[in-house]
Amino acid sequence: MQLIETIRKKKSFLCVGLDSDPKLLPAHLAGEKDAIFQFNKAIIDATAPYAIAYKPNTAFYEAEGAAGWEQLEATVAYIKKNYPECFVIADAKRGDIGNTAQRYAKAFFERMDCDAVTLAPYMGKDSIAPFLAYENKYAIVLALTSNPSAEELETQALANGGQLYEQVIRQCLSYEGSERIMFVVGATRPEKLADIRQLAPESFFLVPGVGAQGGTVEEVAKYGLNKDCGLLVNSSRGIIFASKGEDFAEAAGREARILAEKMAAYL
Repeated sequence: MQLIETIRKKKSFLCVGLDSDPKLLPAHLAGEKDAIFQFNKAIIDATAPYAIAYKPNTAFYEAEGAAGWEQLEATVAYIKKNYPECFVIADAKRGDIGNTAQRYAKAFFERMDCDAVTLAPYMGKDSIAPFLAYENKYAIVLALTSNPSAEELETQALANGGQLYEQVIRQCLSYEGSERIMFVVGATRPEKLADIRQLAPESFFLVPGVGAQGGTVEEVAKYGLNKDCGLLVNSSRGIIFASKGEDFAEAAGREARILAEKMAAYL
């Protein structure tokens, strides 16, 4: 698996979240026709020695209309051309079924050539299977997220004594192609990581919440690592907006290096 090879080579399991909000871009990029792409390009170049994955959140691009979507496609193409070893995740949180899900899969896997898409599982297998139909592509399913209101659904008790997120994981692992399912597990819930690792010992976890949301590499690694690492620890704002000045890329590279050095100690 290319992802595992990249983790071993770079001694890192850092995923950089490209939540590139136009309102937060450095002032000197204001007015540029493709400011988001220019920002992303500089961030990617600065962090590529340390990152094994990039995760553009599609909302920040969709909100800008056609121009935003074009910059998302340009960003993915830039990574694929210049850093082909890096894993690209479309953080789209799609959750539809049938031919709608098939078209979403086509958009992200064929047109854009992303490696993975984040998915909401609450319509069942019909939401996941169209993405698993693609060889060498991955479905990243929301399991136990880091937002405060996640407990309204994800941790609800079931009649069998378990919790809903646990059933989501078990059910997903029963699907054909489940070796290409990853799970989102928030870094702000590290005490749950050990239990989830027992449920899914071979799976990769995408772990948001490190940095600005308060999660730490140390706790995530302690509870979540497996023999192949099994972790993609994401940091977005803490890296890409480390500086709002003309040194934004340099600052991003510095923050990425700090996190990657912490990760290397666990590999």
